Amino acid sequence: MTTVLDSTSATPIKATYIKPSGLWSLAWRRLRANRVAMFSLAIVCAYLLMLVLSITGLVSKNWDAEVGVNYAPPTFLSHETEAGPSIIGDVNDVAPLPENPVDPLADIIHKLRAEAPQTTEVAAVRQPTLLFGADKWGHDIIQKTIKGSETSIIVGLVAALLAVSIGTVLGALAGFLGGWVDALLEWFYNIFTSIPYLLLILAIAAVLQQKGVMAIILILGLTGWTGTYRLLRAEYIKHRSREYVMAADAIGASPARKMFIHIFPNVSHVPLVQMSLMVVGFIKAEVILSFLGFGVPVGVVSWGSMLNEAQNELILGKWWQMTAASVAMAVLVTAFSMFTDALRDALDPKLK
Repeated sequence: MTTVLDSTSATPIKATYIKPSGLWSLAWRRLRANRVAMFSLAIVCAYLLMLVLSITGLVSKNWDAEVGVNYAPPTFLSHETEAGPSIIGDVNDVAPLPENPVDPLADIIHKLRAEAPQTTEVAAVRQPTLLFGADKWGHDIIQKTIKGSETSIIVGLVAALLAVSIGTVLGALAGFLGGWVDALLEWFYNIFTSIPYLLLILAIAAVLQQKGVMAIILILGLTGWTGTYRLLRAEYIKHRSREYVMAADAIGASPARKMFIHIFPNVSHVPLVQMSLMVVGFIKAEVILSFLGFGVPVGVVSWGSMLNEAQNELILGKWWQMTAASVAMAVLVTAFSMFTDALRDALDPKLK
């Protein structure tokens, strides 16, 4: 318990100050007592481990190998579903060429084939069924889903972290400092939100002039900070006149320390909830950007590209690719949301 004097009325102010390290230690003890939170954390850590293994090439290194026939069904449905027609075909089905064929383009075609890069591995014997089926090219759906998680998780987490960081910093400055800083940031916020969201995404994508994971992260991160800014600004306006902030000001704490050491732990549930929502929304937004032509480039797989590709497969009754991508995304999103809610409650200083 710390007692200080108010500089205006010389009235003693009693304030209880909890060190940030003690607050996080208390939050961890609360989390350990919550079985649902620990189970959700285990699922999120499993996805992150799978992400690391995929990046390092220890798993799903040959996800683009054509190991199955086109639209190979799952093994447990092999007696009910027949594989689709092969796009490439079997070399044994090709009619034999005459002994002395006349092909004026033979030399040119042979030269082009020799110079062309071999990006896709074709298996010698393509399986009629796979554990969870194959896509139209014969790629294993399980390995493709694991490889797709690499792109989608990176886009969702990094873009959400970028958007929350921008919104938190700007919201803290506007809400705590006030004055011309608040007026300037509010003017910028109003101009930014007056532009339709879709047009804003297209404008930033046109400025970047490129496709790829980094472009998607910048597009989503630079357009998704407004909600966090609005909520954090209101929280900082409410907390800047609290007794513990006045006590910190009386002992000579700097504005940055009061904003991010004293106030931020008490409002940290806001960016955590916003980040949880943004991860979900940004994974979905990656699908939309793929439709608009600003998604991942050709040759890069993600959950969004899998769902985009699976639309045409549903017409043919091939549901396994959409099911695999949807289940993988739903499990991660649900676990991340439940853990974020538990972490928000654990960081709430009002709970005993």
